[in-house]
Amino acid sequence: MTRSETLFTHARLMDDTLCDIAVADGRITAISAVGTLARVADTIDIAGALLVPAFVEGHIHLDTSFYGDRWIPHRPCTDGFDVHERVAFQAENMASAAPMDKRARDQLDLCIANGSLQMRSHVMVDGSVGLKSLETILAVREDYKDLIDIQLVAFPQSGILKSPGTPELLDAALGLGADLIGGLDPASFDRDVNGHLDVVFDLAGKHGVDIDIHLHDAGSMGAFTIEEICARTAALGMQGHVTVSHAYGLGDLALDPARRLAAKIAKAGVAIMTNAPGNHVFPPVALLRGEGVTVFSGSDNIRDSWWPYGDGDMLRRAEIIGYRSGFYTDAELAAAFDVVTTAGAKALRLEGYGVEIDAKADFVTLDAAHIPLAVVSVPKGRRVFKAGRLVAQDGAVLR
Repeated sequence: MTRSETLFTHARLMDDTLCDIAVADGRITAISAVGTLARVADTIDIAGALLVPAFVEGHIHLDTSFYGDRWIPHRPCTDGFDVHERVAFQAENMASAAPMDKRARDQLDLCIANGSLQMRSHVMVDGSVGLKSLETILAVREDYKDLIDIQLVAFPQSGILKSPGTPELLDAALGLGADLIGGLDPASFDRDVNGHLDVVFDLAGKHGVDIDIHLHDAGSMGAFTIEEICARTAALGMQGHVTVSHAYGLGDLALDPARRLAAKIAKAGVAIMTNAPGNHVFPPVALLRGEGVTVFSGSDNIRDSWWPYGDGDMLRRAEIIGYRSGFYTDAELAAAFDVVTTAGAKALRLEGYGVEIDAKADFVTLDAAHIPLAVVSVPKGRRVFKAGRLVAQDGAVLR
């Protein structure tokens, strides 16, 4: 087999060193001072741009976005935020939407063009849709396998216990190709924390997969559910394999209770995903990180039935997280960047992530002198490389 080699010259790394990077068969084989590596036929000049690992899109919904479809005006809940009502609105909108595979492809192109090459997407699997959505997204994932790595979560959007047949469908979904088992508000949606978590953790054990549970519940209800998830995670030896997404309730707690719960989360090895939504409290990123919790992020919904926002840009998400968290110092801005890169890679348990020898050559160039500037300026004009191959440039995917 012919060895594929590429040399990337004049790349500025995050420590401000200017380097050349050698890549062979999709992996970084050497990083050295400019001009010290042997030249090869395929040489790409990074021209002093900042070169960073590809962004990790840690939470998205490929099956329910209307990006690229007709504009669907947002419909507010009738009496404050209500998950049940939002799910009903979503079902109505999906009935008249463009084909799912087209909408998913449009959303993937958006994310890839912005530099996300690793993704975790939740896909509806419950009594309302069966396995149809998952089958569609599995086919799309196969078509995009050379452009982006995608983990799929079997997500019971209509509940597990309230939606007849859903436990069996989730079991089938994991056999079909879903990578993780999901959940949704065990207390407020299914109104049975233990029953809901029994299904989730039992299926995870049966199939040997990780867990990622949506948790919108506020205050003490949300905190109690997190404590129950942590207890099960520790008891089953699943540290590092469980995520709680959103975890709005963490943002409701006073400082001391929040710190105590953060310590429990860290000890259980449970990760927290937040997209820092504009109309909700959200987990205290700095406090959680200070206690050792892995905090990562994702776009969540992009122009769907939950809100009309979203641009698929995880660097923009880092800016939003920093802005909403009151991050001002260079160290704090670097932490926001870590949330959408290295922390995301840890939460998703990605192999070969980063700009280092033996890592996958999945990286992005940014027109910024350093990370803090990149976070606050969100520069465009990016080049995106997958396994050392240019796959997107200036906002467009190259095929």
